[in-house]
Amino acid sequence: FQTPVQIKEFGAINNIDFSPTPPYNYAVTASSRIHIYGRYSQEPIKTFSRFRDAAYGATYRDDGRLLAAGSEDGSVCLLDVGGKAPLRQFEGHTKPVHVVGFLSDKYRIFSGGDDYSSNVWDIPSATEIISYSEHTDYVRCGCPSKVNADVFITGSYDHTVKLFDARTKSSVMTIEHGHPVESVLLFPSGGLLVSAGGRYVKVWDVLKGGHLLVSLKNHHKTVTCLCLNSSGQRLLSGSLDRHVKIYSTTSYKVVHSFNYATSILSLALSPEDETIVVGMTNGVLNVKHRKPEEKNEDSQKKRQPAYRTYVKGRTYMPKQEDFCVSKPVKRVLRKYDKLLRSFESSKALDAVLEPPIMVHTPEVTVAVMQELHRRGTLRSALAGRDEKQVNLLLTFVARRVIEPRFTPVLVTVADMITDIYQPVVGQSAVVDKQFLKLQEAIGKEIDYQEELLEVLGMMDTLFATFTKKKDTCLEQNKNNGVTEIIETNRNY
Repeated sequence: FQTPVQIKEFGAINNIDFSPTPPYNYAVTASSRIHIYGRYSQEPIKTFSRFRDAAYGATYRDDGRLLAAGSEDGSVCLLDVGGKAPLRQFEGHTKPVHVVGFLSDKYRIFSGGDDYSSNVWDIPSATEIISYSEHTDYVRCGCPSKVNADVFITGSYDHTVKLFDARTKSSVMTIEHGHPVESVLLFPSGGLLVSAGGRYVKVWDVLKGGHLLVSLKNHHKTVTCLCLNSSGQRLLSGSLDRHVKIYSTTSYKVVHSFNYATSILSLALSPEDETIVVGMTNGVLNVKHRKPEEKNEDSQKKRQPAYRTYVKGRTYMPKQEDFCVSKPVKRVLRKYDKLLRSFESSKALDAVLEPPIMVHTPEVTVAVMQELHRRGTLRSALAGRDEKQVNLLLTFVARRVIEPRFTPVLVTVADMITDIYQPVVGQSAVVDKQFLKLQEAIGKEIDYQEELLEVLGMMDTLFATFTKKKDTCLEQNKNNGVTEIIETNRNY
């Protein structure tokens, strides 16, 4: 990463959230304001400051157009990124709300507050759908499930993590972390849950009923925030010990660590993993950008030989006693041959479906199809194609299937294409038109075959009347005790 950029905020930064849509701006919640920064801007491009007291946990919706935030007075605000005044204000909590998030259906919000309750709100009607009061201490963290629109998770200072389903009246799972829970995180698949509290980061298997998979103790003080990268292969944790640890999610080993000036309260990573933003207790926002990949062309260039190296020996004439060794001719493989050798079936088929090959040398295209069928990979090579590629395939098959030398192979190809893409018939007018052309071509060929069989039958009858018949007459002549067989031919 490049040298970090530091931005001073008005107070301790309690939350950072990146917009899931380009240009990937990020919202910073500190004191009584929410600032929105561009990726490379050092000044906020948008500010929401209409909070009577402190604001908490500003979070983007999946489309990047709305923000939800909690406040010290117990209300939940819904903000339009392009507007100024709150669109909705949800009243129901009696104490500060630190946790706010959108459920994945985009039309409901969940919240958690210091009144020990977790609520679900309906955005269009601005009403409370359901309220849960199962925690026995402050609810300070939570996250929604991306797989199920009714499921969300909250963590509390009562040492528990609870999984709620908005369709039920009580929690469906409770996990005992063992310390006040500061942050929770769900993997994109929804099967693994990460909780942070005390010095521990713990990974739980939700599908096994909350089975503990691993407990990580790499920090020296309380872990305050968690974050995943875009691919889910790296887990980041920030702590009051001024460190950000990066774990591999395959081995759960620390693969890297960042050191900061003061204790860390919040952490976020951009959707493209290009920017890492850390918020600290002293109100400083630390922004690091990934270094662009530099191509050192000078070091890669090799010194070229001198001109005399190339012309050396060109004019040498062999003597009578010299023995000339001819250089073997290197066989150059075609592109589709190389792909076949490396078992890339789909790419090999793409290579022979290029217009110059299909038009001028269709036998090459059919030969590759036959080879793929022999290997048993033709079906997988034909599958998974878009509208343009299916149209190209059907055009070639419909045009060449009536040629006797190609018919055995292309009938098999046509049968596979019909079988694979039958579920999507009717979704594309172009593909449907090509299927009709293929049907028409095969129908005409069948009619021609029937007419030819009738003609052949008539010709067989005619030829039968003009054939030479052999009549065999046996004459037995007994001369000296020997029987002679005499055959006489008569022509009619």
